[in-house]
Amino acid sequence: MQPPWWQKGVIYQVYPRSFMDSNNDGIGDIPGITSKLDYLQWLGVDAIWLSPIYPSPMADFGYDIANYTDIDQVFGKLEDLERLLQQAHARGLKLILDFVPNHTSDEHPWFQQSRASRTNEKRSWYIWHDPAPDGGPPNNWTSFFGGSAWQFDEKTEQYYLHMFDVKQPDLNWRNPEVCQAMYDVLRFWLERGVDGFRVDVLWMLLKDEQLRDNPPNPNWKPGEAHEYRQLGLYTEDQPGIHEIVREMRRTLDTYGERVLIGEIYLPPERLMHYYGEMLDEAHLPFNFQFVTMPTWEARVIRQIVDKYEAILPEGAWPNWVLGNHDRPRIATRAGREQARVAQMLLLTLRGTPTCYYGDEIGMENGSVPPEMIHDPRGKGHPELSRDYERTPMQWDSGPNAGFSAPGVTTWLPVANDYQSWNVAVERDDALSFLSLTRELLMLRRSSPALTLGAYQAIDEENESCFVYLRQHDEQRYLVALNFSAQEQEIHLAIRGRGHVALSTSMDRDGAIDLSALRLRPNEGLLIEYSII
Repeated sequence: MQPPWWQKGVIYQVYPRSFMDSNNDGIGDIPGITSKLDYLQWLGVDAIWLSPIYPSPMADFGYDIANYTDIDQVFGKLEDLERLLQQAHARGLKLILDFVPNHTSDEHPWFQQSRASRTNEKRSWYIWHDPAPDGGPPNNWTSFFGGSAWQFDEKTEQYYLHMFDVKQPDLNWRNPEVCQAMYDVLRFWLERGVDGFRVDVLWMLLKDEQLRDNPPNPNWKPGEAHEYRQLGLYTEDQPGIHEIVREMRRTLDTYGERVLIGEIYLPPERLMHYYGEMLDEAHLPFNFQFVTMPTWEARVIRQIVDKYEAILPEGAWPNWVLGNHDRPRIATRAGREQARVAQMLLLTLRGTPTCYYGDEIGMENGSVPPEMIHDPRGKGHPELSRDYERTPMQWDSGPNAGFSAPGVTTWLPVANDYQSWNVAVERDDALSFLSLTRELLMLRRSSPALTLGAYQAIDEENESCFVYLRQHDEQRYLVALNFSAQEQEIHLAIRGRGHVALSTSMDRDGAIDLSALRLRPNEGLLIEYSII
């Protein structure tokens, strides 16, 4: 039996506002994405995941949805999405949409009705509660964007819950009518042929019915992000959440081979529960350990991979992520030289990789002056802004990096180094970051050992390096990664012949001595390996 496409494939995340501007208003759009499908096909990815493109007041740039079954005019029309879908499928590319079920915009008609009166039929579609005895919020829950998670409504004299921006009221997933309405949203897009969904904050849909106070986080330190001051004991991963995830999965399964991906920031042991006891929940509960790890070190990375593989439910499929629209880019966190090593790690581990737009060319976080910050989390706290990792895609060396027409003011400024780090320049450079990414993707696609093969860490004493084996039938690859800025020598207790298939420096091939394997500073090697 053939494995499903999402098991063999590579997912590429597009942040639509920042990918390609087709109408020169400074904001990326759906026709712009369609115009770059040939590039994505050439690159070698298999599926495109779009961050939200639904009608929205843009208080949180699309994650505050005012209509789940249409397209915001800034991105185009429903017909534009249908054309994108058709054109993507014609090129063998899948299309995954973002699904944001935890909250709507306060401008959504559902909330407008809910807010109208305490007796409105949609009042219980959201989470309302009387003030505490002192008139304040019902409990101590805090918003991820700072301050209380409760907002007082003068008209009805109750508080509504918003775990994110004040303009993002949380839906009440304990109301069966809400559940049915949201499953109908999934069906609306599945009927149009989308290939799956990435579900926003999936682990947060249910909240404690008793509204008990969250405890303080004993590990939080002054100066760290405010959203971590509390432990989400009563606002995250609540009893009953898995039945909701199973129903989402059942909905998708009626449409054939679709993929359900869950955004879940939980420790690995708890993350595993979202595969489902019968593997009947999320196909891919997002594994963010490479995104959240505090230090980029070989020893830590091996521990992460080995533990994840060890606790994975039987038959479940792993996945790996280096970056996304909420976290600093890998080239900024680890440096561009190590970002090459990270790219080889991502694309040679067992499991489905998700790549963030621009990471394939080594994009770093951009520079955004405080007065241009859009992210609600960063307003007043520029150090917390997520805008830096959302700057426009760098297509060429021309004005606005080819993202928008010359003279247009783009919604976020283009990064300062775009003339050197862009698709056009790197496409013509055989040693570039883009050339490395494409070569890795081509090797991955053509090698069963890299797409479907088993993973085994290779023991060695060098703490600056991580070496592992990928094997499928008789095909074997060794991956040797140097996470330091110094040359390293690795002594492997294995017998066999090695041939360099790819170096992260793109300048090395041929036979190699496996008994004393030398890695240059910040070098990764993909080695074809045969037993003597």
